[in-house]
Amino acid sequence: MTSEKYLAETRLLNFSNKEIQNLIREKGWEGLDEYNKIGAVYSFVQNKIIFGYNESDEIPASKVLNDGYGQCNTKGTLLMALFRAVGIPCRFHGFTIDKALQKGAIKGLAYTLAPKNIIHSWVEINYQNKWINLEGFILDLNYLKSVQQAFPQVENRFCGYGIATSNFQSVGVEWSGKDTYIQKEGINQDFGLYDDPDAFYFEHGSNLNGFKKIIYKHIIRKLMNANVNAIRKRVS
Repeated sequence: MTSEKYLAETRLLNFSNKEIQNLIREKGWEGLDEYNKIGAVYSFVQNKIIFGYNESDEIPASKVLNDGYGQCNTKGTLLMALFRAVGIPCRFHGFTIDKALQKGAIKGLAYTLAPKNIIHSWVEINYQNKWINLEGFILDLNYLKSVQQAFPQVENRFCGYGIATSNFQSVGVEWSGKDTYIQKEGINQDFGLYDDPDAFYFEHGSNLNGFKKIIYKHIIRKLMNANVNAIRKRVS
């Protein structure tokens, strides 16, 4: 049995929010068996919350849902909130990744201002009494397929456009009861496990501060999202 702390609500994992509860009822997730419940929530966050850049890492799950887009940390917050809301124990694993992983998705001034080591995370769930790492939800499949089609000559290792993998054309990011990864090969520091994202950000902060954070929020991230959407539209 896992601790109740892996099912607890927090400021960021605000799953009692009305919109989150309405979503769960509309989708009928609570009536599914455990395997399909995990798969349905995972697929929703992967593909209905498209890859993009929110105003901050430290926004609650309800804000990510309302935005309709997110990156590793923000989509992870929503995924954890939904999992806990339907009774799936989960925890947070924090890292940093080299910013080279983001080149292509981020370009120009945005890439220049990005820190060398970008805060990254994935979600771990307890399924059949073992912990499973979930990172493959970060990129929606339309975006991923578009990048794959842009580099048909690459079959194995690839780094860029929000991807760092050793098996580029067959990354295996769908839920199948096993670990899923999409940026794992870009990790350069492991911060370890946390009960929730709140505890991690309290200790480590987020990616940008001060003037850079203001410029990112109001200008740069909009350019980044326009670039990501242009990449996605090649196949969607």
